[in-house]
Formats: sequence, C-alpha cells, structure tokens
Amino acid sequence: MKKIVIIGSGIGGLVAANLFAKKGYNVTLFESHSTPGGYTAGFKKKGFYFESGTLAFEASPSVFKAMKQLGIYKKLTFVKKTTQRWISQDFDTLLKSYTQFKEVLYNSYPAYKEQLKSYFTCLDPVYKIILLFIKKPMPHLLNPLSRIINNLSILLKLKKIISIFKTYANVNILEMAVRFFPIGSNPFNLLATSGYSKMGFTSLAGMMTMFEDYWTIKQGMQMWADVLADNFKKLGGELKLNSYVEKIVTKNKQVIGVICKDKLYKTDIVISACDYKKTFLKLLDNKDLIPIQLQQKIAQAPVSEPFFTVYLGLHIPNQKLLQKLKNPSVYFFNTSEYIDFDNNNDETIFEKSPLMLFSGSLINPLLAPEGKSSLMIQSMCPVGWMNNWGGGDKTAYKKLKQKVKTTLIKRTENIIPGLHDYIEFEDAATPLTYERYTHNSFGASSAWSWNPHKRFYENPRSDNTITPIENLYICSCWTNQIGGVPGALSGAYKTLRNIRRK
Repeated sequence: MKKIVIIGSGIGGLVAANLFAKKGYNVTLFESHSTPGGYTAGFKKKGFYFESGTLAFEASPSVFKAMKQLGIYKKLTFVKKTTQRWISQDFDTLLKSYTQFKEVLYNSYPAYKEQLKSYFTCLDPVYKIILLFIKKPMPHLLNPLSRIINNLSILLKLKKIISIFKTYANVNILEMAVRFFPIGSNPFNLLATSGYSKMGFTSLAGMMTMFEDYWTIKQGMQMWADVLADNFKKLGGELKLNSYVEKIVTKNKQVIGVICKDKLYKTDIVISACDYKKTFLKLLDNKDLIPIQLQQKIAQAPVSEPFFTVYLGLHIPNQKLLQKLKNPSVYFFNTSEYIDFDNNNDETIFEKSPLMLFSGSLINPLLAPEGKSSLMIQSMCPVGWMNNWGGGDKTAYKKLKQKVKTTLIKRTENIIPGLHDYIEFEDAATPLTYERYTHNSFGASSAWSWNPHKRFYENPRSDNTITPIENLYICSCWTNQIGGVPGALSGAYKTLRNIRRK
C-alpha cells in the first residue's frame, strides 16, 4: 500500500490521517507543535484549561457522521451551544433563535422597522436554504445512493436555490447594510460589522444558523484532537510531534518526500493539512513547478482576520461568574460607530471592536480548579495590524500586546464589574502567537478572506484539494474559501476520494 505523509494535525489532518489509515495506507502525520489539534486544541495553565482557538463548530450532521465512521463518536461529549447572550448599547438579551434575533432588532430600533423588514426579506430565504444544507451530512460522507436520497429535498428546490445564491453571491454585509440603513446609524453599525470584515451576505445567513446548530466539546477541544490522534495510532499510523516539516521534496515534477530535522522521509503522496500560502511559497522545494501567475495570486490573496485572545484564570466560583455573564458565551457589540477592520493602522480599534467572551468552566467545572473559573476574551484584529505588531521589534510587540490585553480586560469590566480583582492567572495570544503555533499566515483564523470581492477561489464550491504538483494534495480548511471545521472535514474526505480514484 502507498506511503502517505500528512503535514499538520489540525482537524483536516487528523481526520485525513484516520481515513487513510483505516483504508490500510502507510500514514505518517507530522506536527510541529508538542500536541495535536492546530486551532482545534487547548492548553492548561495553573489548573485552568483554555481553548487555543476554535470555541465551537457547526454542520453537526456531517461532523457526527464522520466521527461515527471513525469509531470515536462515543468517546466525546458534544454539547449544544444554541443560546448566547448578545449585548450592545441598545439591547442585552439571551438569544435562542433567528426569529428572536429579528424581534430584538425590531424592538431595539423601532424607527427602522420598515427598513429591517426589507432587510430580512432578503436575509430570510438565504437563511432557510443554508439551514436546509446544514441539516444534512456533506455529500462526501455518503455513498452515491444515500447522497441522492439525502439531498432530494435540495434537488427539488435547486432552481430556487441557484437563483437566490446568484443574487447575493457577490454581495457583502457592508453593501447590504448601505442598501437599507443610514450610514452610521446603530442598526447599520451592527449589521455591517457582525462577523468577519465585509463577509458575504450569505455567510451572515450561515452565521445565524448557530442558533440551530452550534456545538462544543465538554472535555475541551484538545480532547477531540487527542482522541483522533490516539485512534489514528491504533489504526497503525505514526504521529510525529515536535516535527516541523522544512521542505516538500520533488523530483521530475512530482513529490517524492519531505524533510524534517534534516532527514528525508520518502513517500508516494504528500497531503498538506496546513497553511496554503506556506505550502507553496515556503515548503515546496521548487517554486518553478508553480506557474508564476499562480504564485503571485497565492502571495497576494488576503486571508481571514485573526484574533487577539486574553486568557484569564479567576478566583471566583462558576456560580458567581454565571450570575454576571448569564451564559457561557457572550457577544459584546459596539453599535455607536462603524468599525473598519480593513484599516490596520487604527490604533484605537481594540477600544471599540466587538468582543466575544467564553467560559469553558461554565460548561464543565472540571476545566478550572475547584471554586474557580476560566474566561476567554477575544477580539478580531485587522490583518497585519500596526506594521504586523511592531514590525519585528520585540519591545514594540510587547508594548502593543500589553496595551491590547489591558484594554480588553478593562472593557470586559462593563459586563463583569471588578474583573481585575478576580484575576489569578492571565495570558494573551496575538495573531503572531497563533501564526507561531499553527503556521497560518498572519494568524488567519479561518483560511482565506470572507469578503466575496477578495476570493482566492473563483468557484468557492469547486474541489480545491488537487494541486499543480503530482501527488501533492491540500486537505486543510484552506481547501475552502471560508474554512472552519466543516471546511477541514470536507477537505479530508475530498482528498480521500481523489487519491482512491487514481
């Protein structure tokens, strides 16, 4: 059976490793970090557990089916997170449904009721279509007959689906907000900045499905990665931790192996489950194998916005923290002004950016020491903010990191008064931290840009696992325009299908 090397043990790499090992391939999985998981991982400090990056995932029918196929579903406890607390200058509510979200906006902005109705007349049909898709497993997880039966309801509505997506495929949330609301008005600021910067209108509809389908792992995301890694090893696969792949080696225009720690590992196939840009612009030994226009496109293609995360261990019981937060997940919006995340020179952006708060210990008290609790504070960042966090100057970097951390903690005190006094442990991760651990360019949190005007793939729904290099494949979230756990999962299954077809 053919030898396969997989670079990167995020969800895409781990699932691919399991799939290929299960089929009898000789698989070696290389991971540069000391633990598997990539963004879907976590860590412990002074008894407090924190998620590294990914806090939750959607497309549960696909995820659950994949985990059952791999035989690990029962080893994890999946927790549904379909209620979140949303706060702004205009509302403070526990949201449980898309319908309730609309009602909150109608009640908060009565002067804009007619404009909101017109806006939701556009958003509602897109939301319903996306809901139709996420309630079913991805086609790649099904055999041909099951695929047809499972997607019959979609096939019957195909003409309408195509029409609606064609209408909004190239429209972003800023452009839609401009259509219906005065620029600078509170509903404009909210709807133009919810989610990734200038993300597609269809992606906003997809984001709203979190009220129906949004999950986390009770034991923490690291447990998910560990279970997948252990299962892979039981299937006969080899996991090499602390093993950064330095080069993808080619000969006669095809892959022949990888170099790690100055040693050549010969292989028949290389699957890159890591950053797309670095795969071709840094790891590949012969850039001439990539057409110059494609090289330029890869280099210039914008990525999704990264995050700055504050990790706090608190000497406050979970029950008391819950009284203040009211929910493990809190979204804190600033509706008083429009925030432009394309401006990476805005020094004040963290003083007004939307915040996401998450406490894993409120879902599982075992993720913090007894009588204590954990809290994560996240803010999206402009890509390359402030000369990419100091332009390589360590002193400037540390000052920026400390300033942002202090700012986010202070702002969170609007929700948790006296937060600073409860802090027992604190740390922070900048986009450069995430890039160091995941190797994602600029610390990108979810592959390519979500702005439909900045797409890398001309057809986001095409199969993007195949590369111009013979026997080199991509199976990470970068195979999809907007990535995420579903994108990584899809990439793994598509890669399996493409390799087995050869």
